[in-house]
Amino acid sequence: EWETDASACPWAVSRMQQAAGRSRPVPSLRRSQSRLTADSYCIHRIIEDPEWSLAAVPQLTELCLQHIVHNFTQNPILDRLLPEHQRKVLDRLPTGLPLAVTANLVSDEDYWKRCCTERWQVCDISSYGDSWKRMFFERHLENILKSFVPNTTDPNQVLELIPLCKDYVRKLEVDQFLPPLKVDPEEEADDISDSGSDLGLGEVPVHHYDLGALVTALPYLEELHLTYGVKDCGMNFEWNLFKFTYQDCCNLAGAVKKCHKLKVFKLTRSNVDDDKTKLLVRSLLDHPSLVELNLSHNLIGDTGAQAVGKLINRSKLETLDLCNNKIHQAGSQALAQALAQNCILTSLNLRLNYLGDEGGEAMGRALLANTTLKSIHLGSNMLSEPSAVLLSQVLAQNATLTSINLSCNHIGPDGGKQLLEGLAGNKTLTEFDLRLAEVGQENEFLIGQMLWANRHAARLAPQPQPPAEPL
Repeated sequence: EWETDASACPWAVSRMQQAAGRSRPVPSLRRSQSRLTADSYCIHRIIEDPEWSLAAVPQLTELCLQHIVHNFTQNPILDRLLPEHQRKVLDRLPTGLPLAVTANLVSDEDYWKRCCTERWQVCDISSYGDSWKRMFFERHLENILKSFVPNTTDPNQVLELIPLCKDYVRKLEVDQFLPPLKVDPEEEADDISDSGSDLGLGEVPVHHYDLGALVTALPYLEELHLTYGVKDCGMNFEWNLFKFTYQDCCNLAGAVKKCHKLKVFKLTRSNVDDDKTKLLVRSLLDHPSLVELNLSHNLIGDTGAQAVGKLINRSKLETLDLCNNKIHQAGSQALAQALAQNCILTSLNLRLNYLGDEGGEAMGRALLANTTLKSIHLGSNMLSEPSAVLLSQVLAQNATLTSINLSCNHIGPDGGKQLLEGLAGNKTLTEFDLRLAEVGQENEFLIGQMLWANRHAARLAPQPQPPAEPL
């Protein structure tokens, strides 16, 4: 037995001989048999871990940066790092960090670009001053306002965001305001009976979120675009979802009046009637900064237009849009009277109203006196040949208008000839829309030739150079 075990491995024989002091002879073995036995028992194996890497152990600096990123919420020490280390930390920061941590600390545009692109599919920063951080805060605030439900959503969601975003918000576009949730009829009946209220069961307050506390706390807000209504209501449509209440108007008027740096105010598709228009106009009289007002797609009639006429000469308005309202002769005459005395307004849009020829003639007489308006849109206003006769005089005398739109009116061939004669000596008009005005193909072709000549001359004219800065 010992001989067999010894022959299995030669080095074992040598060790046993040393231990025994060579007192006993070791039986001789054939070399070939010994080698064969050793090969069968002594096999050299290499076992590798497929996940093991020969890469060097991370440097201490790298481990520290990883720790800073992991604990950035609890200990944001970005400003104490070297520039090259700040860059590495910013590239690794997750975009879901609390805004209370990142808003005033992180100014890196690459970080805010990641925040925007991960949240929204379409990101065009050209409308946000080429600033990713401004885009993020403006759109984030807009999303909160669009989903705010009065009496349900916590107002602190907006108030707590103001200190974080107030330095970056320049424009707000809110195309949806949600009304309060409807009360269950049975619960509502119980509440009314307990309180002794005289309100009917169907009269539920539908006032929307009051923007007063918000817009007055945004010191750099310059543009405010609002629409009071609900998008994508589907089968849940109710007229109350699109109701802009008088209380809403009072709140908005007070907010806009306090927003002294506001330059552009748009309130569209919100069922703004004459009473609400007068309320808004009172808050905008003598506004120090407002240059553009858009009240298109509302319910403004003659009384509201008369109020806007007063605003034209008590403001710095350069652009006024009253498209798709209910303005008739009286309202258009009030606007024309204000336009004749105005020397600031450059663009007026009255498309889709009901001016008629009396309103159109009033506008024509105003344009004979006005010397600053460059663009006027009178499309779809039931104008005909009498309006064209007076507008032909405007074309012959006015030297500032560059764009006129009379589309979708019944000007007729005779009216087209009047316009053609007036345009013969005009060198400034470059756009004249007469589509669906029934002026006749020949008149339309000749007018187009004259406009082309004016545009060509305008391109060749030397552009005015900005004044040189004093040395």
